[in-house]
This record gives sequence, structure tokens and C-alpha cells, in this order.
Amino acid sequence: MFPTVRIVLVHTSHPGNIGGVARAMKNMAFENLVLVAPKEFPSEKAEARASGATDVLAAAQVVETLEQAVEGCHLVVGASARGRHIPWPVVDPRELAAQVVPDLSRLKVALVFGREDRGLTNEELQRCHRHVHIPSNPDFSSLNLAAAVQVLCYELRMAVLADQQGEVAGERPRWGTEWDIELATADELERLFEHLETTLVDIDFLDPDNPRQLMPRLRRLYLRSHPDKVEVNVLRGILTAMQKKIGG
Repeated sequence: MFPTVRIVLVHTSHPGNIGGVARAMKNMAFENLVLVAPKEFPSEKAEARASGATDVLAAAQVVETLEQAVEGCHLVVGASARGRHIPWPVVDPRELAAQVVPDLSRLKVALVFGREDRGLTNEELQRCHRHVHIPSNPDFSSLNLAAAVQVLCYELRMAVLADQQGEVAGERPRWGTEWDIELATADELERLFEHLETTLVDIDFLDPDNPRQLMPRLRRLYLRSHPDKVEVNVLRGILTAMQKKIGG
């Protein structure tokens, strides 16, 4: 049911939690699991906790970096339990499902979950288009990793089932019309950000020794606007022209 959605676990320390996530995924008909540098995997502990979802574990992809895990994805969503110094677009699981489901057939989506003890780092969260926050009890807000994955997968599944039954209001596309160009992927955006940072240093707009929050704010701007492939190419063409101008 969800071939275009990846569940990404970053630096999971306990293999049992990986097994629990696999079980939660299979309960909701998700199958694509990507593990970023897990401490222990494969593992008998993971298989035991999977309770029959060993096919999800067997098909899991293991990579070394978050960049590899989200390569090719058009939308990257990071699970976050706390506020950040720089506000970022944030939704709850139900809002996320309502936003994602209309485009699910043509967009590759990554749902990214962090370490059991401290979640995702600020740098990792800044690679996400938006953040998702589960509004749990503020006096006891820490969720088990598998439980967090279950909540998001459940909301996506319910939205898809409602959509199939014609119960979703407003089936208009994201921008009110069918878009003519495919959205840029996470890796294409990363290359844009690298190009942008280099150019800003070249023109003395960005001081690498005192960068402040310039690049995170620019990341937020472009990720929020969700540019398509042609728009990214145009922006990179402008940056290249600027570099040639100052070089000449």
C-alpha cells in the first residue's frame, strides 16, 4: 500500500527497537525500512521483537549516512519531540497524512526517526522539509521508537483508506493545479545548498568563520517553498553565472 514511503531510523542503538519498528510497519502495510548506521544489525533480538515481520527486516537497507537514506526522496519529514532555536514548519501526524496522501502515488517520502535517547540532531532536522510532532502528554512525552513509527504509519493508512472511500475533502492538487515538473529530490536540494553556500562565501556575503544562522534559514526558505527540478536548475544556473562574473 505504501511503496513510495521509507521509514528511516538513524543510529538506532538497540536492535529490539528495530524489530519493534518492523512489526509496526507490517501492521500498517509499510515495507521500506532504511537503517542509518545501526549499532547492531542483523540481530536475533530484532527478529524476536519483529514477531513475524522478518520479511521487513530481511529487505531493510543499511546505509552509513542520512543523505544516502533519503536520496531520491521528494519529501523528507523528521520526527521531533522538542522545539528548535529556529522555527521550522511542523505538523502533527494527522496533518501530515492529509498533506501527503494526495501526492503519495507520485512522490517518494521519507519519514525520519532519530536516536532513542536524543532523537535527531539540529543538523539532521535541517535536512527535512518539515517536522512532525506527536502531541503526547507534556509531562511524559518520550515515546518508544516503535510506538512513534506506529502512530505515523496509522495516520497515513487511515488517510489512504478514507481517500479510497471518497471521504477526503478537497482532492485538489498541492497548488490547486497539476504541476508540470517533478519536485526536486532531497539530494538535488543538498547540491543546491552546497552550491549556494560556496557562492555566498565567494561573494563575501557569508563569513565561514562566523556563519550565524544564515544557511539554516536559507535551507528553511527553500525547503518550505518545495522547488521543482527546473527551478533548482535555474537557481544553480544563477549561482554559476555569479561565480563566473566574480571570477572574471
